[in-house]
Amino acid sequence: MTRLVALLALVLTLLVNPVAASPSAATACVPDPATPKRQFRAMWISSVANIDWPSRTGLSVSAQQAEFRSWLDLAVQKRMNAVVVQVRPTADAFWPSPYEPWSQWLTGTQGASPGYDPLAFMVAEAHARNLEFHAWFNPYRVANHDDPSRLVATHPARQNPAWRFAYGGKLYYNPGIPDVRDFIEDAIMDAVTRYDVDGVHLDDYFYPYPVSGQSIPDAATFAQYGSGFSTIADWRRDNIDLLVRELGQRIHAAKAHVAFGISPFGIWRNSSTDPLGSRTSGLQSYDAIYADSRRWVKQGWIDYLTPQLYWHIGFAAADYAVLTAWWSDVVRGTNVQLYAGQAAYRAGASGQDAAWQDPAELSDHLLDNRKHPEVLGDVYFSAKDVRADRIGAFSKVVADHYRKPALIPPRGTAAAPPAPTNVTTAQVPGGVKVSWQGSAASYAVYRGDPADPCLLTDARNLIGTTRSTSFTDTSPGPGGYHVTALGRTHQESGGGTGGTFSVVVDGPEAGAAWGSSTYSAQRYGADYRFADPVAASDPAWFRTTVPSAGSYRVEVWYPANAGYNSATPHIVAAAGGNQTVTVDQRTGGGQWRSLGTFTLNAGTYNVVGVSRWTSATGYVIADAVRVTASG
Repeated sequence: MTRLVALLALVLTLLVNPVAASPSAATACVPDPATPKRQFRAMWISSVANIDWPSRTGLSVSAQQAEFRSWLDLAVQKRMNAVVVQVRPTADAFWPSPYEPWSQWLTGTQGASPGYDPLAFMVAEAHARNLEFHAWFNPYRVANHDDPSRLVATHPARQNPAWRFAYGGKLYYNPGIPDVRDFIEDAIMDAVTRYDVDGVHLDDYFYPYPVSGQSIPDAATFAQYGSGFSTIADWRRDNIDLLVRELGQRIHAAKAHVAFGISPFGIWRNSSTDPLGSRTSGLQSYDAIYADSRRWVKQGWIDYLTPQLYWHIGFAAADYAVLTAWWSDVVRGTNVQLYAGQAAYRAGASGQDAAWQDPAELSDHLLDNRKHPEVLGDVYFSAKDVRADRIGAFSKVVADHYRKPALIPPRGTAAAPPAPTNVTTAQVPGGVKVSWQGSAASYAVYRGDPADPCLLTDARNLIGTTRSTSFTDTSPGPGGYHVTALGRTHQESGGGTGGTFSVVVDGPEAGAAWGSSTYSAQRYGADYRFADPVAASDPAWFRTTVPSAGSYRVEVWYPANAGYNSATPHIVAAAGGNQTVTVDQRTGGGQWRSLGTFTLNAGTYNVVGVSRWTSATGYVIADAVRVTASG
């Protein structure tokens, strides 16, 4: 039976942010930048070419699922709160789509069923760990080859040859054809409407990246659909803008809580080309792939942007620090959230610049982020590089920046859910179980001093989050427990009403004379303690924390038996001195039995003891104690 030195108290005050509650608290509570309360933390899990998952084609269902669970467990271990998973890598699907064939990256054969629904499985597994699941779609890429005959016969790009073009050895859908745009949106919306995804995520592949000596073969499409545009470049940008704007509108109309995000190339335009651009000299996505990512932000067509800032600090052509400052300026004053795309794949990899051989480079990126409150998180490419942790670079990120969990930054203006009610705690094998009632999307559990006005200011006191109505603290420490509710878009509850302090201590601290048994089905928890009566002081004590001085109802639970003791003394360490109540343990077992209501002092101490000092015969039993605030 687990015995803890101290069982932590539950505090009924469920205020979201005591900083905002009073001006004096606001000046006293300075958040710790190393433990931010709100931060988006995710990694890309790439399926194209089996980069991350599945590790290869043709794995059994159980092997595929085991691999994916291991990626989610890695995310939890690294204290992430989301994953971005590629579910449509090459105009195909990781779910039974009525629009597109099963992905070849599952079975090795395009159109072949993997034998289960991967998207349903992935979403359920992510949510079981309270990880947001952002479904990642590549909008235009059809194949990493240019041979249409290699596509499955039912592939829409094969059945509609006018929809596609070949460029740079690959096949693409033509973004300039309205029917293509509608089809892509429909294919994505099928996943949005049928699955409980938290986000829709597009990567940086819009028009294909330039290939030397080749031109995109869409002159005829421009002639057909480009009226009103003076240049083909402006028309191409408008085609991408239309997809972004329309898709965002359709997503939010179907499910307002689903976030729409894009991860564009890290440079919009250079300042040498456009005074609005960044002080960089790299490829310009506005001109090269016709992605006007700055406009998407300014128009509010997306919920978040994750520019791929895959360069080291001090890199002349594209300095990470220069770009975080520039993108922060772009999103400032908008409702678009900014996350930084991080190149975990460069850290410690052979052939990379010397800066990437420094284990501190990646961690220094997050230090730079602290200069810009607009940077609300980071996404790492890709999962296998997070796991590889070359030169300990990612371990340093965790040690320096992810020591505590973090809540996802709130999106939109939805109201916060009601606070949890009927919150209780119980000592269980392996820790302290906190339980409550509520119907929120998820919950945050804090532990700390209830008198601390900064208790919920940052994540110093945050011990975990969950989508269930209980949480087990496996490393309990000093302080009380506080539970808040979060909506689907992560607004956090305010002060709660109702709920009573109640703690269950399952198992006392007892001496060697006390045995342990699982014999009776009336026991509470795994087992109970028993001992022969003796004319000596050898009580089994139940130790817990009383959050504040006051009146408390004290109850005991024991298995009853006709041969047990008829007058077992129970000692209550009341404020005015110990009080003893005798209990006939021959009857009334398997339920809570009240010893009465007592005035208790605040603090952590032995609150209730079961004594062996009795003249009656038969075993005395010590199983569980419940202490509940009264009045």
